[in-house]
Amino acid sequence: MSTYAVYSDGELLDLLRSGDRSAFAEIYNRYWKNVFTVASNKIGQLEEAEEIVQDIFISLWNRREEIVITSNLNAYLSVSAKYRVIKILAKRNQYNKYAVHSQNVIPITANSTDDWFEFVELRSRLEILVSNLPEKCRLIYKASREDGYSQRQIAEEFGISEKTVEAHISKALKSLRTGLGQLFL
Repeated sequence: MSTYAVYSDGELLDLLRSGDRSAFAEIYNRYWKNVFTVASNKIGQLEEAEEIVQDIFISLWNRREEIVITSNLNAYLSVSAKYRVIKILAKRNQYNKYAVHSQNVIPITANSTDDWFEFVELRSRLEILVSNLPEKCRLIYKASREDGYSQRQIAEEFGISEKTVEAHISKALKSLRTGLGQLFL
């Protein structure tokens, strides 16, 4: 039995701050099972729980000189494990969202040149349709969709009501849908 086993957590932390490796080893031996249990119960995978335990104790050693623990050491280490688990689960959740999203994205096909030409044709058709709109309707549509102005900003710029702006945008969109719809038939 080591002489460090009789030291309190506070005494071990004081020794740890001064770089005492034996004090660190005693803290590790005293609490690694508790930290591992917390991590494995929360995350459900033993390998990841082991990594969490390693990360926590490595962090404890690396931050030994400036670490301030206001609660008891066991509680501090358990909370550290819970935070690490939360980070891992959040990362896992983000990865799963991305994986699901990437499956739903249309893959790049071998017809990308054809797709590009179709896009160019669609864009030029849209430009023609927009240029054929009545002048005020065209200006309001462009201010809204191309310049990114809000209906309120457009109304102030043209000196008309927001309802009138809304009506012009609706008219333009209806006309464009009709004109573009013919391309897809």
